[in-house]
Amino acid sequence: MNTILILAFAPGVFWLWYFYKRDSLQPEPKGLIIKMFIYGMVVVFPAALVETVFSGQGVLVVILFAPVVEELSKYLVVKKIVFHHAEFDEPMDGIVYSAAVALGFASMENVGYLVNARSGGILAGVFVGRAFLSVPGHVLFSSMWGYALGLAKFSRYEYRNNLIRTGLVLAILLHGVFNFLALYSSTFAVGMVFFVLMMWSMVNRRIRTAMKISERMAELSEDED
Repeated sequence: MNTILILAFAPGVFWLWYFYKRDSLQPEPKGLIIKMFIYGMVVVFPAALVETVFSGQGVLVVILFAPVVEELSKYLVVKKIVFHHAEFDEPMDGIVYSAAVALGFASMENVGYLVNARSGGILAGVFVGRAFLSVPGHVLFSSMWGYALGLAKFSRYEYRNNLIRTGLVLAILLHGVFNFLALYSSTFAVGMVFFVLMMWSMVNRRIRTAMKISERMAELSEDED
């Protein structure tokens, strides 16, 4: 079981470090990042329970229902726990905190997937797929609403709901397409690779934009001082 836990959490820890380092201007407190990672682990259980209720719907659950439940679950953790926190003080923070929750979520999911994979003799293949596709995939989906939260926090009140709603819808759509491609991976293997690369491009653009806004905010703050 120790091996399973190491394999389950190692990719999440690596990607958490990666996204944490992308926030080079005002890095978030490590304790708060770890806290959000743990909350992401915990929220897997109510999300899985809701999905289980509708498990009889088969493919529809995987492609349509699961993305809605999982993205809303992760979003609510960030919105309720850290959105109004004093440390959420720049747009990039939305991406960082969404990444922490998403990676906690994906890491806990990994435990179940890898336990089943070991009993089926396909542990190595499942680990590689989860480490390089599914685990970062969760961050890439959630970065859509994380970026939107970061913008909304520092936007006029009347624009907030539209920003957040757009980010959530985009995250759910990307998650649904990813699940579809994963479900039919034998047919769409190449498509999956290109889709993940496209999502990386989308997230990197958002990170660059968020960092530019954060830098501008820091400059304005210095001018006021």
